[in-house]
Amino acid sequence: MKPRILLVEDNENNRYLSRILLEREGFIVTTAPNGKQALEDARRDKPDLVLMDIQLPEMDGYETAEHFKRDPALADIPLVGVSSFAMVGDRAKALKVGFAAYIEKPINTDTFAQQIGQLLSVQ
Repeated sequence: MKPRILLVEDNENNRYLSRILLEREGFIVTTAPNGKQALEDARRDKPDLVLMDIQLPEMDGYETAEHFKRDPALADIPLVGVSSFAMVGDRAKALKVGFAAYIEKPINTDTFAQQIGQLLSVQ
């Protein structure tokens, strides 16, 4: 069965690009524009991995990750943070709240899907 990824991204262009890159590699991708919708979708669809922007409206990626990790139905789903933040400590903060990995934007279109595949294979 092909891995299912929930892509959480509020920027329509970024969401489109990421989705296309992942689908080309055979992943099944669903999308959510914010953290609240991501939680609802994850409860319903049980993705194999959640790829989440850190800067989201309503509830940022850090807060959303905390909700994932507190919910027994969602706690085991690996979370990957994606952000254009490049500040010292951002990666550490992401890992502390429950992200399994952190990818910096802009994503490398040549290696992005392979990075996600590698993350799925080690989970």
